[in-house]
Amino acid sequence: MPPPAKPTKFYFFYGKRKPSQNRPTVKHQRWGPEVIADLSKLRRVNPDMVAEVLKVQDDPNICSKFFHWAGKQKGYQHTYLSYNAFAYCLNRLNKFRAADQIPELMHMQGRPPSEKQFEILIRMHADNNRGLRVYYVYEKMKKFEVKPRVFLYNRIMDALVKTGHLDLAMLVYKDFKKDGLEEETVTYMILIKGLCKGGRIDEMLELLGRMRSLLKPDVFAYTAMIRILVGEGNLDGCLKVWDEMEKDKVLPDAMAYTTLISALCKGNRVDKAYELFKGMKNRRELIDRAIYGALVDGFVADGKVGSALDLLKDMMDSGYRADLSIYNSLIQGLCNLKQLDKAYKLFQVTVNEGLQPDFTTVNPMLISYAESRKMDDYCKLLVQMEKLGSPVIDGLSGFFSLMVEMDERLPCTLEVFKDLKIKGYCSASMYNILLGALYKVRQPKEALSLFEEMKDSNFAPDSTTYSHAITCLVDLEDVREACLWYNKIKEMGSIPSVAAYCSLANGLCKIGEIDAAISLVQDCLANVSSGPMEFKYTLSIIHACKENDADKVIEVINEMLHQGGIPSEIIYCAVISGMCKHGMLEEARKVFSCMKEEKYISEANVIFYDDMLMEYMKKKTADLVLSGLKFFGLESKLKAKGSTLLPS
Repeated sequence: MPPPAKPTKFYFFYGKRKPSQNRPTVKHQRWGPEVIADLSKLRRVNPDMVAEVLKVQDDPNICSKFFHWAGKQKGYQHTYLSYNAFAYCLNRLNKFRAADQIPELMHMQGRPPSEKQFEILIRMHADNNRGLRVYYVYEKMKKFEVKPRVFLYNRIMDALVKTGHLDLAMLVYKDFKKDGLEEETVTYMILIKGLCKGGRIDEMLELLGRMRSLLKPDVFAYTAMIRILVGEGNLDGCLKVWDEMEKDKVLPDAMAYTTLISALCKGNRVDKAYELFKGMKNRRELIDRAIYGALVDGFVADGKVGSALDLLKDMMDSGYRADLSIYNSLIQGLCNLKQLDKAYKLFQVTVNEGLQPDFTTVNPMLISYAESRKMDDYCKLLVQMEKLGSPVIDGLSGFFSLMVEMDERLPCTLEVFKDLKIKGYCSASMYNILLGALYKVRQPKEALSLFEEMKDSNFAPDSTTYSHAITCLVDLEDVREACLWYNKIKEMGSIPSVAAYCSLANGLCKIGEIDAAISLVQDCLANVSSGPMEFKYTLSIIHACKENDADKVIEVINEMLHQGGIPSEIIYCAVISGMCKHGMLEEARKVFSCMKEEKYISEANVIFYDDMLMEYMKKKTADLVLSGLKFFGLESKLKAKGSTLLPS
């Protein structure tokens, strides 16, 4: 075995270099008399050595103390080199706020900061996207009467624009003009891009007009503006920039056309996009296949499937081969028009051309066959997809997910499911999708019937299945049966859905099982990364009850309402649980009274929860008495007398 490597020893001045008589090493972990004693052995201290130490040190406290110690040595004075090294060191160690104070330190020590020192700070903050810090340093520059060069002004404005502080960038630009500086192309483009992103088109056009006096923007500048506006969804702004480009007689390239045409198609302006496409063809520009794809999608979305098919022919005549996404869009459009024969022919084209169609391709046809009850054609298409090697069971799960998106399709979906079961096309995922859909349309009995059918089949229910069963059982007020399936999920080592947690917690509250409901809340928050808001405020209310003050609880409830939460059974039961724990019945009643005044709870519910409050308090009192009797060994005597305190 090789001997263990010796730990690296760092030395002042040359880092890892072998020590000599004049370069003592530091073997101390913190600043103290021992370090100062070793440093005093140095013959001299110079700024180069200070800078070298600061480059390798990773403790900001030691860096600061060493820097200030060096400044107190006889005959030594910090230079710009050591100040800059100190700034870099503090920033590297995430002490950038301390680094911002270095200009004041320099001024106090008789070396006024120059533009270079401020540039270092600005660059550090800009590289880390700290826009407000950039502006803070810029304001400090003005305080020291240091005027930035054009390059540094550009850096400041660019950092502010990129971090979303456009108004501050425009204030800096006003100072730029006051200083009598001349804009560069970069200056204009930084601000123009920022104004585009902020949707301030009129200001952008005004600045663009000023830019023309210096230099006419090229196609790359215009394309950059269009891309930013597209990203913000500002199509009107895109068209205004396009008009300006035409005024300047700047010829758009393929990238500019593709960017704008694609955006117009997605924004339901396919006619305007087609005008640009025709202009592109007249100029004999090279048309990218992406443009054809965008126009096809746009025409299909607009219901103009004929125009989309004409584009397909035009594309193929131009020597292009359509990709699968174009065919998928056309098949969807033809199915929307109930032209299933044409849609099937296009599907056959995708097969013959080896484009590997998947269920995204055939789902529109399957939906149309299902709605028109053409199950023979439906099953033939499934057999064909099997031959193509597509995972049919997984694909059918996606099909059912699409079908149940529209509630009116549910009866048809259930009929298709029955037919597919007979032919052997079935899975647990399909059952789960249908269970969720039935619960969504408030048919819990039908959902539970399907659940029982699944239990008798060869498909084992999973946590999703049981979660759907829980919500349905709670709706049917069979909370105890729902608890059995909750326990089944926990036995499986799985976690119920958030909907199941919420439904079961509120169901337990309705039957007075408050402790079980609170326990369920705690279990949910312990296992779910983003639990429901009402559960988080349930625990906050219980905690606030420790203050024995109804106003504190009302504050928590108002905070929840401000955040968009809605009071539910678990919130009311949290008040009961928290106040009864401390014996504060009247404070609990004050909370309910205040909620009634604010119309968060009805008069009938106030009476209901007041009765629940009394019953819960009696139960807790009985439990307390029973615990005391058990402690003193009197339980057997109490049983002999038939005390009503003991549960039956």
